[in-house]
Amino acid sequence: MCELFCLSSRLATTATFSLQKFAQRGGLGGAVDGWGLAFYDGRDVRLYKEPEPAGDSAWLTFVAQRRLSSRLVLSHIRHATRGALSVANTQPFARELGGRMHVFAHNGRFDCIESRHAHEWQRFQPVGDTDSEIAFCILLERLSRLWSSGAALSVDARLTVFSCFAADMRKLGPANFLYSDGDVLFVHGDRRSQRNGTIAPPGLWYLSRRCSNESDELSQAGIVIEPDGEAQEVLLFASVPLTNEDWRPLNEGEVIAAKNGHVLSDLPAFVEG
Repeated sequence: MCELFCLSSRLATTATFSLQKFAQRGGLGGAVDGWGLAFYDGRDVRLYKEPEPAGDSAWLTFVAQRRLSSRLVLSHIRHATRGALSVANTQPFARELGGRMHVFAHNGRFDCIESRHAHEWQRFQPVGDTDSEIAFCILLERLSRLWSSGAALSVDARLTVFSCFAADMRKLGPANFLYSDGDVLFVHGDRRSQRNGTIAPPGLWYLSRRCSNESDELSQAGIVIEPDGEAQEVLLFASVPLTNEDWRPLNEGEVIAAKNGHVLSDLPAFVEG
């Protein structure tokens, strides 16, 4: 299955990636069919992605040389199960809604999503042919009712839509995903293929850091977060624990809303009444 990673911090931080190491940490080994990195910059996002392994990528070298600083970074490494190896099918996906860029990355599968949720997406159409992108279009379609109102959107209103969407997607298969509107990060943990071959929770883990770590274990997993000398608060989400620190598994169906390195809301699985 694919690998997810996300960083949310109180202060903008510079992060560089060796995604081949990251993929090996998650168990993909050489089976990397594409990669993507999204660095938020206010309402906009710098999106880099390639439909090929990251080991010898000139683009990844370019990203590292840019030394991009951001409070919110999302990453996806693809293990293709549906759709051709193409830019259109490489995550994260990004779309505009309400004058800001929205980003989505998924690990898992959504069986029969076209038939079970037919005609649920109108304004937002998939560019590629993955089930993940269709799910993103459905989520944006539901959220567009909030954004089109012109009123200030509460976190609770967005979280309700996201939680209902997550509950629907869980019925179709393993549904671990990261989504952000550039203001708040929304995370949903479910099940994933474990090392013993079973499909079971946890599908995502998270770690809260309250200070910089000068001898950062993350570098062994291919991720380097550069300390800036100031007191930093960071939330990290990943498909598997990336260090020997006290990572917490997300329960099946758990939803988290986070912003600037802080958890805003942590909800158990949403169940329709």
